[in-house]
Amino acid sequence: MNITVNEELLAYIDPLTPEEHAALEHSLLTEGCRDALVLWGDVLVDGHNRYSLCSKHGIPFNTLQNSSFKSMDDVHLWMIDQHLGRRSVSDFQRGVLALRKKDILGARRPVPQDDGAAPNDEATAVLPTAEPLTSREALAKSARVSSNTITQIEKIQKSAAPELVAAIKSGTISINAAATVASLPLEAQVAAAAGGKKELQLAARQVRETRAVARTEPESPEGVIARLKQTITELTLENAALKAQLAAR
Repeated sequence: MNITVNEELLAYIDPLTPEEHAALEHSLLTEGCRDALVLWGDVLVDGHNRYSLCSKHGIPFNTLQNSSFKSMDDVHLWMIDQHLGRRSVSDFQRGVLALRKKDILGARRPVPQDDGAAPNDEATAVLPTAEPLTSREALAKSARVSSNTITQIEKIQKSAAPELVAAIKSGTISINAAATVASLPLEAQVAAAAGGKKELQLAARQVRETRAVARTEPESPEGVIARLKQTITELTLENAALKAQLAAR
């Protein structure tokens, strides 16, 4: 059987953690591959980890063709919906997937229909009807998180350094705290992430304290002191990042 692994699809969903990968390998070795791999022609759509492990250990597996896919967008939407329904997916991952789904659906144009004409089955397959994710509430419902969490994830996607995103995925920092730290310069984010959980929590707390004083007494001595503390924090973190870069050379 000829199965093609598309690198784009392989990288589209976050990979398993080492613990999840080990658990899947143990399950396949003891129980076999119970779920069929999903294909689009010869392209593997769902089951990349199972396919890799089954090939490695010579474990038999079944395949299933999904003939409803008409484009790569259809494949992406199907993959997103599959992962949104899984309990093992974190809140951050679900929020990211829901935002991806919103972008895909938002880029699609309605298929014009003649008045009184019957719906075109092929067009319906290409552009399946789905609840438009135009509101923050719809996005939150799709991802099973709060509207505020969606806002925070959008902020993280726009401003967070890769090291900060990695800290979220590993559980080192919460989405709420990460969205706060993401307001710092990139160098400060990297340095805070390198310092681990305590440094990230400290950076988030200092940013919140500065904002609180600035909101209530923007021109007061306390407000000036808070802004100076914020600057000192950013410079300290940037200095730590530069030292780490020099030490690595």
